[in-house]
Amino acid sequence: MPNRHCHECGTSYLLDGIPGRSEACEKCRADLKVCLNCTHYERSVAHQCRERRADPVAEKNTANYCEHFEFVRREWLGRGVNAREANARDHLKRLLGD
Repeated sequence: MPNRHCHECGTSYLLDGIPGRSEACEKCRADLKVCLNCTHYERSVAHQCRERRADPVAEKNTANYCEHFEFVRREWLGRGVNAREANARDHLKRLLGD
């Protein structure tokens, strides 16, 4: 089931609203208000952000002041794993018979 979680370790974020810039994961202490936890984050677009009004952020894994941050809800598959990409790879493997 998709939920809001830390991009680093997968610990669920259970509080209402969005985390503040100074909030960190209770387990691994990674920043939570980061691009990697945002619905607008997309590796394949300019500045890796789909929100055109947002200022570019150099380090996607550190806290920032972005006004457009929305905590993404997704299934935790592991650190650095993109669910959409993993699903596409699975479909391709089945198609090619691997």
